[in-house]
Amino acid sequence: MVAAVFGSLVLLLTACGGSSSSSSSSPASNPASSPAAAGQPSSAPGLPKKGTTVLIVEHSKLGWVLATAKNGLVVYTYTGDTKGGSPTCTGSCALVWPALTGIPMVSTADTLPGTLGTVTMPNGAKQITYNGYPLYLLKGAGPFSTKGQGLEGKWHVIKLKASDVTFGT
Repeated sequence: MVAAVFGSLVLLLTACGGSSSSSSSSPASNPASSPAAAGQPSSAPGLPKKGTTVLIVEHSKLGWVLATAKNGLVVYTYTGDTKGGSPTCTGSCALVWPALTGIPMVSTADTLPGTLGTVTMPNGAKQITYNGYPLYLLKGAGPFSTKGQGLEGKWHVIKLKASDVTFGT
């Protein structure tokens, strides 16, 4: 099972190079930037669009957690945020806990029990949400590190149960 997740991660990292940059929720079509115009095959089913942030389920010391496919950074929620509300970790807080931005997509190898979405940040960028709660990264954390779990009693990983997650083949 872990091999399937790792294999999907490698495939996604190699094939699509997801991004944690912000993007509008409805990107405009630009023929000059299409795969065919760039000398690439015009049909690439399953590859994420530019600006997509691919999320994966990975096993950590805490169990199954949600992380970015690009660099394996575990994502966190902040207890100061409310479901469906604007992100509240801004200013100096955001220097340590940057927002996870982009167009959210779960790895094709995983199915989550919750819902990914976005919320508009004060600067207009789209911050990724899970079940309506904004997601953040811990600056300086290594791949699949959960060292931010429980910090100040306010930061929490997205813990998943193996029975909640469907792993594709």
